[in-house]
Amino acid sequence: MYVVKSPLSDADLKTVAEALQGALVDLIDLSLVAKQIHWNVVGPRFRTVHLQLDEVVTSARAHSDTVAERASALGVPPDGRASTVAVGSGIGATAGGWIRDAEAVEALVDALRAVIGRMRGRVAATAEADPVSQDILIGITADLEKHHWMFQAENG
Repeated sequence: MYVVKSPLSDADLKTVAEALQGALVDLIDLSLVAKQIHWNVVGPRFRTVHLQLDEVVTSARAHSDTVAERASALGVPPDGRASTVAVGSGIGATAGGWIRDAEAVEALVDALRAVIGRMRGRVAATAEADPVSQDILIGITADLEKHHWMFQAENG
């Protein structure tokens, strides 16, 4: 059932729907991973890393809402359920328990690298299908790359 009709062709809509859904899943998981590490980071740089992790959480949550609303605007129901995120995320498993600040930074660098790589693929996939969605994905990717740079600089 389609409540909202998309202006895109069926083929383009399929491409864009897959890109947006994948982005949604990765962004939700990124926010969860960053928050998990945020709660458990310890070490001399605790405060700096702790606060920086919250910046990633805030960004990922805002971007996930933008992506989900873009999907809805195109007539695609977004799926951010925990089971969907668990199956579809490109981020590796996050260890439980306390995590030293340097390891926390490395974990975020790895998570961001995974999401950025997949986002760049989505940017390419949506170029012809829907430049509007592509523009959204480009902006998100740029923001994630900024976080990636800042976390890498933490352990520079």
